[in-house]
Amino acid sequence: MNSSVERAAGGAAAQPVALTIRNHDRDLAGLTYVYPVLSRRAGGVSVGINLNPNNACNWHCAYCQVPGLVRGKAPEIDLARLEDELRGFLGDLIHGDWMARFVPEGLRVIRDIAFSGNGEPTSASVFPEAVALVARLRDEFGLSSAAVPLRLITNGSLLVQARVQDGVRLLGEAGGEVWFKVDGGTAETIERINGVRLEPGAVARNLARCAQLCPTWVQTCMFRWDGEAPSVAELDAYLGLLEAAGIGALQGVLLYGIARQSMQPEAVRLTPLTADELEAIAARMRKKGLTVRVSP
Repeated sequence: MNSSVERAAGGAAAQPVALTIRNHDRDLAGLTYVYPVLSRRAGGVSVGINLNPNNACNWHCAYCQVPGLVRGKAPEIDLARLEDELRGFLGDLIHGDWMARFVPEGLRVIRDIAFSGNGEPTSASVFPEAVALVARLRDEFGLSSAAVPLRLITNGSLLVQARVQDGVRLLGEAGGEVWFKVDGGTAETIERINGVRLEPGAVARNLARCAQLCPTWVQTCMFRWDGEAPSVAELDAYLGLLEAAGIGALQGVLLYGIARQSMQPEAVRLTPLTADELEAIAARMRKKGLTVRVSP
């Protein structure tokens, strides 16, 4: 039987290439909703679930690597197709030779199944149903929640909606976790980096709500903007937001820098922080009692 990752959506052959941490091309597998990523933070292969193949998101993050990003929400999702793609791809990973062909030695392990992709996954109207489907298939393949957790990578802005809360609750019941994006602690910083006008208090409330439903990590990208690193005032405001949400309720912070080129117009304004600079920021966070994992 031909590998599902060598079948493009319309039947034409895709040409996968060796995975690297710098290439998160959603088209590598030639599928609509499922794609492989070599995740530097997860330390192996992350099976991505892309509920936004239309490149639509309700945010516009300056560092986003999605080309052709547009404002909007997820399209109608074909759950039958998602199930077929994920079942076929997991079969290739577990029972086929896909790992040996496309993944560097030493990283040939499935680390998670992650709802991420080309926009905000919780904007899909069938988000809870998609979570239930993915959890069922993971169990069908005998993958434990400890070894292969389900993850949701989200901006958290839709946590006020009951259906999103239902999906996050299902994720928690399946032994999963949320990576909740927080890049700034003031309305001005959030607007500059994420392209939306949100009050920090609203972000803190959504973060607290998320942490009640499912184990939640804060995911934070920091970098230089026009050559300037985040100021002490900006870092204090960021930590104030996390304190308002309840630091004790959080798993910690996933602090990372820019490893891949932004595909947004703001890319020319962004430059990476050094590993030492990120570690210094992490040290400030740890003084507040936060667990911090750093990925330069």
